[in-house]
Amino acid sequence: MAWLQKRPQVSDPVNYYTTGLNKILLVVGLGNPGPEYDKTRHNAGFLCLDEFVSGNEAMEDWLQKKDLKCLVSSGRLGETRVIAIKPTTFMNLSGEAVQAVTNFYKIHPDSIVVIHDELDIDFGQIRLRKGGSDAGHNGVKSIIQQLGEDFNRIRVGIGPKPPKIDSEAFVLQKFSAEEQAQLPNLTREVNAILSEHIYGGQLPHETRSFLV
Repeated sequence: MAWLQKRPQVSDPVNYYTTGLNKILLVVGLGNPGPEYDKTRHNAGFLCLDEFVSGNEAMEDWLQKKDLKCLVSSGRLGETRVIAIKPTTFMNLSGEAVQAVTNFYKIHPDSIVVIHDELDIDFGQIRLRKGGSDAGHNGVKSIIQQLGEDFNRIRVGIGPKPPKIDSEAFVLQKFSAEEQAQLPNLTREVNAILSEHIYGGQLPHETRSFLV
């Protein structure tokens, strides 16, 4: 176990074991807590992160951390310690949880990936990028207010919105039956993207499709 190093002078040493490379990644899934929001379009981030955690044996079960305002799962994948969180603040205050976790674990925005729904992207597409505006997404807006724009995003398309429905009502609807049939392909692709990022380096700036 010589490759493990303990960072000195911390109040919670159990939470600060790292490799010599000190590599840590925070993955944030955005959504609203509560069963009434399960499989709604606005909870695409929660959905994808749940599948990532359950699909990786190295990731621990979810634990509620009231002081950090989120559910937390962590594990070591290769040389990277991955911390996954789902804010319990509701969408508009997601930045409070992200800031609390980044402060506690001393994580730089470069090492943060946020998974969220994107109304301006068609369902079936995932766009990856670093930085940029919130594009009208209140969860992303809240994070930007706390941390700035320089974090990585996995943007899950949920559009197009029918013209006769309000945007807020649309994102809080459950995915249609046809969309729900494609959700395993969505979560599989996001899992692959996260694995590539964890083991391979920077998140690419690209668009992917998961429809089959």
